[in-house]
Amino acid sequence: QVQLVESGGGLVQAGGSLSLSCAASGRTFSSCAMAWFRQAPGQEREFVASITSSGGNTYYADSVKGRFTISRDNAKNTLYLRMNNLRPEDTAVYYCAAARTDIIVYYQLPTSYQYWGQGTQVTVSS
Repeated sequence: QVQLVESGGGLVQAGGSLSLSCAASGRTFSSCAMAWFRQAPGQEREFVASITSSGGNTYYADSVKGRFTISRDNAKNTLYLRMNNLRPEDTAVYYCAAARTDIIVYYQLPTSYQYWGQGTQVTVSS
């Protein structure tokens, strides 16, 4: 089992920045591929970014590429998402997710991840 707790969400103006954190406990964090997803009201959960267990490879949705950065600190059992140049369309609940494996082929799919946090709200005003 892996327990995930997100933090760092809030309200920000368009063009601003926020940093999200995801604290993990339980199963060895350093052996898990990790990801961020988001879900806006009435919409499906959407892939944002993922990172392999070592942190050596990262992947991004086209909509956030160049603005968001995913990273991890295995010594602190923590996943991060730095979000710059935020837009109103980035408004959503952001979820941290963990997989049982260190590398995932279908990293964009929610079904590739077995453990989820409770989510943190990010609201971007125009």
